[in-house]
Amino acid sequence: MPLTDTPARSFLRGLGGRLPRPKAVLAISAHWETARPAVSAVTRNDTIHDFYGFTRELYQLRYPAPGAPSLANEISDLLSKAGLACGIDESRGLDHGAWVPLMLMYPDADIPVLQLSVQPHLGPAHHLRIGRTLEKLRGEGVLMIGSGSLTHDLSEFRGQSLDAPTPDWVEGFADWFSDRLTMRRPEDLLDYRRQAPFATKNHPSEEHLLPIFVTLGAAGANWRAERLHASSTYGILRMDVYAFFDAAAGTPR
Repeated sequence: MPLTDTPARSFLRGLGGRLPRPKAVLAISAHWETARPAVSAVTRNDTIHDFYGFTRELYQLRYPAPGAPSLANEISDLLSKAGLACGIDESRGLDHGAWVPLMLMYPDADIPVLQLSVQPHLGPAHHLRIGRTLEKLRGEGVLMIGSGSLTHDLSEFRGQSLDAPTPDWVEGFADWFSDRLTMRRPEDLLDYRRQAPFATKNHPSEEHLLPIFVTLGAAGANWRAERLHASSTYGILRMDVYAFFDAAAGTPR
């Protein structure tokens, strides 16, 4: 995405300027899995190139954003007090689930960034609970980004062209998810693996969908969702972007 001209890349390059400038960014990335919640707490973030077989230029990219150790401690305390024991990692930098979108949104790398891990074995309800526990952060100027992919069956990746048409099994899942968010049906979303069409086909494992449940939980009770962007890359990767707003005031959360 940082190097290839796609609709999702173009959208993210303009997104940062559309949002109120955050005091810090908390990225919930599909690419940091732990047994229990963990939050990163470093002074300056290293750039983790946690992928293989791509062009050399991609491995030369760096996103040296400052960290946010004090915010990490606050997040750990909030989760621990809610019965969600949370560790603090004082060495982990930013994986590509965090630095790729942030490099496009905030290319100067001058906003403090930290990451929160996911626990795929604990499912959507656990991640919704994490988000609800962190709801107060939105009043502190913290932008929470759930970074994954709305569909993510990489077994279908080989042989696809960049602009390949979106197959019905991808489109059907994306439309179902959009409808349930628009209708404010979190109970259906939590049960997506049973209710959504082609759910296990699009997500053989859950890690790439779980981050959105954290941001949904953090939006609080009076939320509405808006799909800001919808596109597919290689046909099978839906790069949809959602924002959560206050249903009464219409302000971003």
